[in-house]
Amino acid sequence: MTVRELKIKTNVVKRIAKEGVAYEKEAEAQQKRIDKLIADNADEADVRKQKEVLDETLMMIPDVKKRLAAAIKDLQDKEDPQYAGTVELEEAQKVLAEFDNSQ
Repeated sequence: MTVRELKIKTNVVKRIAKEGVAYEKEAEAQQKRIDKLIADNADEADVRKQKEVLDETLMMIPDVKKRLAAAIKDLQDKEDPQYAGTVELEEAQKVLAEFDNSQ
């Protein structure tokens, strides 16, 4: 594996992690929107449509987690001691350490 591939795998993990955070924030915001619609006695069709949007968002979260786990495993498999001391390897190890601490 090349240093370039290591850098790409590291950025894939970062991107998927950001995507996961975005979906979780979107789900939270959507739930607040639904609660507000219900509190304001909005039309039932509007509430139902917003619940569908929330359901679609919630369905994406497990997919993102699965892709993130696969990307992390792929990055772990790509770690190579021949790149010791390179910025790319240090960045990859830092990213992996963040996910080891968060799980």
